[in-house]
Amino acid sequence: MHIGVIGATGTIGSRVVTEALSRGHHVTALSRDASRINEGRANVTWASVDILDPVSIAAVLPGLDVLISGFQPGNAVKDLADTIRRSIADPTVHSTAAQALIKALESHPRTRLIVIGGAGSLETAPGVVLADSDDLMHKTLDQLGLPREYAAAARGARDGLNVLRTSNRLWTYFSPAEDIAPGERTGRFRIGTDQPVRDAAGLSRISAEDAAVALIDEAELPRFVQRRFTIGY
Repeated sequence: MHIGVIGATGTIGSRVVTEALSRGHHVTALSRDASRINEGRANVTWASVDILDPVSIAAVLPGLDVLISGFQPGNAVKDLADTIRRSIADPTVHSTAAQALIKALESHPRTRLIVIGGAGSLETAPGVVLADSDDLMHKTLDQLGLPREYAAAARGARDGLNVLRTSNRLWTYFSPAEDIAPGERTGRFRIGTDQPVRDAAGLSRISAEDAAVALIDEAELPRFVQRRFTIGY
């Protein structure tokens, strides 16, 4: 397959590129400024894209079977605090990005889209969304060591999902576990839909490596077209 990855230098995006290449796929790795990338691996090409500009996105779509978007404000790998500040300052950016992606796909309706979103849109009970409750959000953010103001960003990501839900494009939304960080690629995890997958201790957690496995699994064998899914141990 030919898979595009927006945010290919990010924590999850970089691992998605590696996972896709390891399975023999060709990857177009997309970043805000690809001119600085020094890439020596086979079957990967780099290109620049502005995810807030539908024209820029549409320009990279020809030939792609799937476009995976790992967009987030800033560069969390290099400066997580800056990404957190940017996310809080403009929570609407996720909706803007979702609208740009959907608009770009009007000219390539057969290209599948997988958006890596957030866990805040997951339900704590049927019909009860985590991001809708300040108390639940603050408790979760406290556990993760994130500022409570980040609740605004979580709601912004939820709004981005709602933009996709109004579209008839071939989209899939991936909500990672509440706690996601670099770790081990085990290939062993459980899949859910609208509620977090928790382990025996009640924790929602996954490694970025296993998130990449799940994302390329979905790219290869779509199970959640026009739906959201999540994973956890």
